[in-house]
Amino acid sequence: MKKDKEFFRGALIGALAMFCVIAGGNALWKWASMAGFLPESLSATSEVENKLYLLEQMVDKYYLYHDEIDKDTQAEGIYTGYMAGLMDPYTTYYTEEQTEELMQGISGEFTGIGATMTQDLENKTTKITDIEKGSPAEEAGLQAGDLVVQVDDHKIVDESLDEIVKWVRGKEGTEVTLHIVRGEEELSFTMTRRVIQQNTVEYEMKDGQVGYIYVKEFDEVTASQFETALNELEAQEMNGLVIDIRDNPGGNLDTVVEMLRQILPEGVIVTTKDRDGTAEEYTCDGAHEFTKPLAVLVNGSSASASEVFAAAVKDYGIGTIVGETTFGKGVVQDVIGLRDGSSVKITTAEYFPPSGESINKKGVKPDVEIEFEQDPNDPEADNQLEKALEIVRQ
Repeated sequence: MKKDKEFFRGALIGALAMFCVIAGGNALWKWASMAGFLPESLSATSEVENKLYLLEQMVDKYYLYHDEIDKDTQAEGIYTGYMAGLMDPYTTYYTEEQTEELMQGISGEFTGIGATMTQDLENKTTKITDIEKGSPAEEAGLQAGDLVVQVDDHKIVDESLDEIVKWVRGKEGTEVTLHIVRGEEELSFTMTRRVIQQNTVEYEMKDGQVGYIYVKEFDEVTASQFETALNELEAQEMNGLVIDIRDNPGGNLDTVVEMLRQILPEGVIVTTKDRDGTAEEYTCDGAHEFTKPLAVLVNGSSASASEVFAAAVKDYGIGTIVGETTFGKGVVQDVIGLRDGSSVKITTAEYFPPSGESINKKGVKPDVEIEFEQDPNDPEADNQLEKALEIVRQ
């Protein structure tokens, strides 16, 4: 229709005028200055505008289901495609609804089923790595290790983990069905979404008075939960500590820095550098240095903030890194919001541990390498954890 002719021509340009910044990973929003930016963008994108206009002409003239076109959905497709064109798996466009879900995840409280998932970027397999106790996922019978192949009517092909998580999460009280592969079986589980108070830290005292802390991910609530765990174990007079960050996909940089300040000596924790070479150092005053025997468990799914944690412990030599080489995600993303409530998560910097050596696409190599071995006679057996406990006890 003629009244829609200017739709595509203005879609990208309209988005450029809506930027704001989410500061510090929380809900503090600040408008960014656009001075001197828009005119240059208009010129640079003129070819794109013209092509979009021609595509719209073709759709208007030939598309069979023209009366069913949703212009808002088309616009979202443009924004999604623009960011996807960067070919960066960590840079993503979020709709308003997706942004709300993203911020829920950062806060540690969300509406969903209580299952943590990771994704292998090479073959795009999506695996459940953890089930929240008392969650809909646990009640339904989902298990860690299940491969997710479909969510409701959405078959997983090459979608990002963020997109799959969006399918799983939703409004409180609504249902979602996960289709999974478990060994040779194909199963489906239908669950009712509800508000999940994320418990990101679990802890207990092991034999020999060795404390054990398992950190699932680094959300805003994690630092205080980690401090509580440390204090409780100290009150029980632990002789040493194992911190388990296996299968931890990462999270908030400020959170992991705050946690490391509870165990590191004085010095630099991590340094970030942006594309202009501008560096920002995060430091520790050493007031709470952990001096007892310490081991940190990692594997190939320990990523991002987990690698900041492991690398700092390793570089300062305050603990032994045990397990398998970590994922190798050494870049930082900022969440940048738009005035309509949508946002983009965009790679803005690379981070460097105290050693100054980049771990991006390399990972953190453990001091003691040991692969996980499944014991068919004892599903609870954990040879990596036993090795870490042995090192701390010695």
